[in-house]
Amino acid sequence: MAENLKTVADNRQVRHEYFILESIEAGIELAGTEIKSIRQGGVNLRDSWIAIENGEAYVKQMHISPYEKGNIFNKDPLRERRLLMHKREILRLYGQVKQGGLTLVPVSLYFKGSRVKVQVGLCKGKKLYDKRDSMAERDAKRTIDRAIKERNR
Repeated sequence: MAENLKTVADNRQVRHEYFILESIEAGIELAGTEIKSIRQGGVNLRDSWIAIENGEAYVKQMHISPYEKGNIFNKDPLRERRLLMHKREILRLYGQVKQGGLTLVPVSLYFKGSRVKVQVGLCKGKKLYDKRDSMAERDAKRTIDRAIKERNR
């Protein structure tokens, strides 16, 4: 059975700034008007990150625009939102973040059926020379693809 996945937001800056070592799917605790706003595409993952406090994971600085018909039911656009993960998973990630100097970052936000899921990336920061290497690699691949396309005409 094929899963019904619909990507709503993608944090492309993460792939430029970090090496993604592992990615985990997590649910997210949202209010009704936030869901409606996400369905309209009013979400921004840029500059968002994940913190683990008191054995629970929270997404910080994820901007969900207020739903225009939500009036008094709208929540603060930048409020902390709890991630829904197993306690064992959270503790394992917490240990890796504290021990290895890694970071937890939301990579994408998508609908899986009718539920909103967050792809959490366990990331290690890139140095400047790593960023240059990945940019050069991407440019080389683009040049090769262009040459192949020219040749096949």
